Formats: sequence, structure tokens, C-alpha cells
Amino acid sequence: MTGGRFEGRVAVVTGAGNGLGRGSALRLSQEGARVVAVDIDEAAARRTAAELPGEAVAVAADVADEEATARWDAAAVAAFGRVDLYHLNAGIFGTFAPLPELTVEEFDRVQAVNVRGQFLGLRAAFRRFRAQGGGGAIVLTASIASLTGSADLLAYQTSKHATLGLLRGAALYGGPIGVRVNAVAPGIVPTDLFAAAAGTVGGKNDMERRASTTPLRRAGTPADIAAVTAFLLSEDAAYITGQVVSADGGASVVNTVRPSGGAGAWPTHELDEALYGTAVPAGGDGGIG
Repeated sequence: MTGGRFEGRVAVVTGAGNGLGRGSALRLSQEGARVVAVDIDEAAARRTAAELPGEAVAVAADVADEEATARWDAAAVAAFGRVDLYHLNAGIFGTFAPLPELTVEEFDRVQAVNVRGQFLGLRAAFRRFRAQGGGGAIVLTASIASLTGSADLLAYQTSKHATLGLLRGAALYGGPIGVRVNAVAPGIVPTDLFAAAAGTVGGKNDMERRASTTPLRRAGTPADIAAVTAFLLSEDAAYITGQVVSADGGASVVNTVRPSGGAGAWPTHELDEALYGTAVPAGGDGGIG
């Protein structure tokens, strides 16, 4: 590819095997970047790399592992000599288990991938920029769950709030040395991340229905998120750092207790029964516990 915004640049995308990561890798490649597709699923990473229009390599790595992070960094330099751009996207959603049933092991597993994985990626990026003697740009994948709360997906929600702490600290550190760090916060984007919970309320089975309550009245696509990511990594965003850009169809600005925000649209007793096993009367005394 020639003539794109990222001509001559090298980009690392984690979680590139499917979903948002695959979409990001494709968009960056289309705009001229040479791409390092990192994923714990080697076959998926290879598929993505093979499908890209520009030069690409695949690296199998668990982003939560320190040695694996060093391995994908070394593989990127071995293949292309340097790295300029990072989309630290890899993540897992964990479990829909309600708070009393959530295990420490599952909570820790989500934090390991979603928080330690992004920390390790940030640290590798800053070390690489220092070794290269120059700056670059980094985008983290945050979430609408970084900005709001829900009674389920507690481990995921916690990890995505932590993403914003990483974002702001890294942006403050990076600014004076020419490194920009931003985050994209997707809303409802049906991907394989939630496929394992396809039959669960709040999982993949009702994503389109839930997305229909956003101002744009539709779910997002990986291409929608990739476009925002590419903008934040590009020189078009040269004066933007430390920011969280919501790509959620307007969901994060909705006042849910107004009719235009969906007030009354959901039968809350059904939601409560799914979460608590019983309807919760007004006032919150559900007689559980």
C-alpha cells in the first residue's frame, strides 16, 4: 500500500485475531502500515496477517505474560526494524456470574489480561520508543464499561475502569517525550468476545436489541471502532492525548429515566429475575441473603 496516513510506519495490534483487533489491523494496513498481529490464538493471528493488504507478521503471545510481551516486541523489531504505533486491544470479558458467585480466580484472570496485559504493552511501547530515540502513538481499548456501571460483568467493568488509570498516567508521562496515549471506548459491538455467552441476557444474543436504544439506533461494527483508532494513531490527532473517545452510538450520553432514553422500555422485573432469581420490589428489599 502507498500514500496512506501510515506509510512507512509499523503498528502492533494485540488481540488481532478477531473482532476489534482484526478490524484495527485491517484499517491500519489499508492506510499503509506494516502490521504486527499479536494474539494468543496463533491460527487466528496468522489468518489476520494473511488477509491484510500490506506487509504483516503474526505473533502468538499471551499479553498477560511478561516474557511473551518481550517476545512480540522482539518479533516486531526483527521483522520491521522498529515500532511506531500500538493498539493495545486484547481483552476478555470474564463471566456473567453475579457478585456473590464471582470467584477470586475469575476476577484475577480478567485483571491479568485486561489490566496487566495493557500495562505490559504500555511498558514495552515506552521502552521501544526510548530505544529508538523518538516518540509515537498508543491507543488502548477501553469500553463504555469504563465510564458507567452495571450489576453484572463486575470483573470486566473493574478492569476497564483501570484502563483509564493506565491511560492518564501514561499520557502524562509520555507527553513531554513525544508519545501520545489515548483510548477508544466502544459501546455495543457484536464480536466473538461475547460469543461464549450468546444465550445469556446481556450477552451476544440481545446485542442488536439493546443497541437499538442508543441515539443512533444500531450496534457498532469493528470498522467503526477501527476508524476512531486510526484517527487517534494518526497525525490528524497530533494535539490529542490522554483522552477517551466514546464510539458507542451515543449510549454514554443517554438519560435513561427520560422517555427518549428508553425509560419504561424494559420490563425490569424480568431483568431482576434473570440477575437475582427473583423480582425485586420497589425500595430494593428483595428478600435475598
